[in-house]
Amino acid sequence: MKNPKFAPRPIPERQIEPFTDVEQVWFWFIHNQEMRHDGARPERLLDIARPCDPDDIYVIVMTLRRIGKIAHHHLQVLFEFGRSGRPPDSRAREEEIAARLWDEALDRMITPLKAKGILE
Repeated sequence: MKNPKFAPRPIPERQIEPFTDVEQVWFWFIHNQEMRHDGARPERLLDIARPCDPDDIYVIVMTLRRIGKIAHHHLQVLFEFGRSGRPPDSRAREEEIAARLWDEALDRMITPLKAKGILE
């Protein structure tokens, strides 16, 4: 059997636009993961070209988890509220802890996202 041939990924014709805040990155990632789960090819459907793939965000988050910068409960909050499309409300008593975990996790993502040029 022959080795499979690989073609380079096409360069987008649109201007690449970095994200302006870490929440925007996270909601974009969750949206893309949901589209992928539903069978879509997210990178082909979006109007704005981004400086990364959803997999890049996944790798950053899992690296932070592996080195102990974020814990399992941070991930639970990120995914729960990411799917709901809104951050937890620190003013709501039942979401106070979730809001703290959300802020901690997103804060820890900023440095690696900036280092990769994903976040301005």
